[in-house]
Amino acid sequence: MVSKEKDKITTVKLQRKTKERIDRLKVHKRDSYDDILQRMLGILNVCRSDPDEAQEKLEKMEQLRKRNKVV
Repeated sequence: MVSKEKDKITTVKLQRKTKERIDRLKVHKRDSYDDILQRMLGILNVCRSDPDEAQEKLEKMEQLRKRNKVV
């Protein structure tokens, strides 16, 4: 029997270059691709209504990356 949690997971094919770009968006070493994409989609949604707030979120993400030494 397949668990319901496993039913919620899917596979997405990416070009290696795209994967590398997504990897560079990690804020924490253990960020999953879902974490990264959810964060970026949230910022894009905010950008539509408040570009300044979206910019602030991006700057905070960069500060976290540096503090967590994720390069």
